[in-house]
Amino acid sequence: MIAFRSPKDVLGDLDGETAASLVGAAADLVLSLDRDGVIRDLACSEEDLAALGCARWIGRPWLETVTLESRPKVEALLRDPSGATRPRWRQINHPLEGEPDLPILYRVVRLEGKPRLLAFGRDLRAVATLQRRLVDAQQAMERDYARLRHIETRYRLLFQTSSEAILIVEATSQKILEANPAAGRMLAARLGEPVGRGFLEAFAVDSALTVQALLAGIRATGRANTVRARLSDGAEEVLVSASLFPQGTNPLLLVHLVPIGSGVQPIALPEPKARLLAVVESIPDGFVVTGPDGRIFAVNTAFLQLAELTAEPQALGESLDRWLGRPGIDLPVLAANLRRHGLVRLFTTTLRGEHGTVSEVEITGVAVPTGEQPCFGFALRDVGRRLVRPRRDERGLPRSAAQLAELVGKVPLKEIVRETTDVIERLCIETALEMTGDNRASAAELLGLSRQSLYVKLRRYGLGELGAEEADGPARRAD
Repeated sequence: MIAFRSPKDVLGDLDGETAASLVGAAADLVLSLDRDGVIRDLACSEEDLAALGCARWIGRPWLETVTLESRPKVEALLRDPSGATRPRWRQINHPLEGEPDLPILYRVVRLEGKPRLLAFGRDLRAVATLQRRLVDAQQAMERDYARLRHIETRYRLLFQTSSEAILIVEATSQKILEANPAAGRMLAARLGEPVGRGFLEAFAVDSALTVQALLAGIRATGRANTVRARLSDGAEEVLVSASLFPQGTNPLLLVHLVPIGSGVQPIALPEPKARLLAVVESIPDGFVVTGPDGRIFAVNTAFLQLAELTAEPQALGESLDRWLGRPGIDLPVLAANLRRHGLVRLFTTTLRGEHGTVSEVEITGVAVPTGEQPCFGFALRDVGRRLVRPRRDERGLPRSAAQLAELVGKVPLKEIVRETTDVIERLCIETALEMTGDNRASAAELLGLSRQSLYVKLRRYGLGELGAEEADGPARRAD
């Protein structure tokens, strides 16, 4: 601490107002206290601090303006404000109604020769806000670390206790990064400690080429597959299956080795079912299987092409809503109709590819019971190349831009604009009713209208039959 060498020369000739201004500028809040600790006056240099009602403290004991846990600190400051060579700063909290406590860092100085104490305060609200953010961030990090630790623990437990041989293989170098105990026992006689060794070293020469082709195909397409291969001693055959999963910039392969004849083999489908799956995989229409929440767990190649995806894992686990033309609208309407009727035919919408391509599609959906919850199957047909001829409705209203253009010069612009608005509005309502099977609640949600507004427009255009409540209620509200 460095003090003035000649304080009387620096401050000795100051009058009261100058001294008060100097004291007020030296701190955010200054309290003038008597010997009993009662606040007799105060100065506040910050407007937002003064707006908190500090002036109401005048005439009250300092102890009554602070929180319970801060009272011992106030008592210590009043008892010996300058008992130490360097007076201490203490954080005192003032309670505020409906707001967090006001934190002030105080230091008390006794005025020599006068029965007064000055408490200099520094506003700590900014520091307290940063501290709260730091604590919140630290708690969020702790929760994330705990979640990751639990996930890793579950992964390790499954990985180590599985009776099936499982390996983690680096996709580029094809080196074994991890192997569970079952894989270690299977490969110990051939590779010794498998971790760090080349995966292909475990197979016979002819089988190594087959396995290498399998891994190359998985890296290129992302599609899991299974081949039959012989281990390096030629005495044991295994089924090798692998799937790709990302890990930073270097993808990894999860490889399963199942001894043939062990009784643990993939389920063999009957020949007709196997052919049916092959057909579904090869048809030119997109095919998607989702859960009841719309999350995808199977797609065919045609859907990957429509969505501009390169591999099936890019779609698995994602919501189908991600690619549909009206996010938050199309999928709920489809799901609601599938739950109600079990079948949806020729639902027209668009499908957005990952690179911005938009395709006109017709969706046919079916709900298939599987256990307690159904799964949904969707067939998506690209209809963008179909020729759609302009139509006119029963009132002769034009339904294309070309027909509207023919009105130029024959009808005033205001009428053309009004006519165009009516045509578009009516077409949108008709389309929404067709898409939702005349379900007006769903149609209103699809159009972004309230049901009352939709009823008014239905009556205006003479669309559908309105019940008494629908016909009267909206009219009264509209009036």
